[in-house]
Amino acid sequence: MPKAIWNDEIIAESDDTVVVEGVTYFPRGSLREEVLRPSDTHTVCPWKGKASYYTLESGDHHTQDAVWFYPEPKPDAKAVRDRVAFWKDVKVVA
Repeated sequence: MPKAIWNDEIIAESDDTVVVEGVTYFPRGSLREEVLRPSDTHTVCPWKGKASYYTLESGDHHTQDAVWFYPEPKPDAKAVRDRVAFWKDVKVVA
């Protein structure tokens, strides 16, 4: 089962993942809420739309903008709706 690991903790785990452009997207509901902090960061993908981010925090550990998602993906990117992806200090394993 795919897992997202950060700071030696599993922060998301699901058999219902989607891979888009080599990136694994987890269902939003599989992500541990207690490690998330809102971020004001936004980026734009030409075909997926505007991405929003979360920062991860737990104890003394902090990784800015390590989680991204598309609140309103464009029609061609509907597979990532209600899903999150990870980068920076987060390791995704199968």
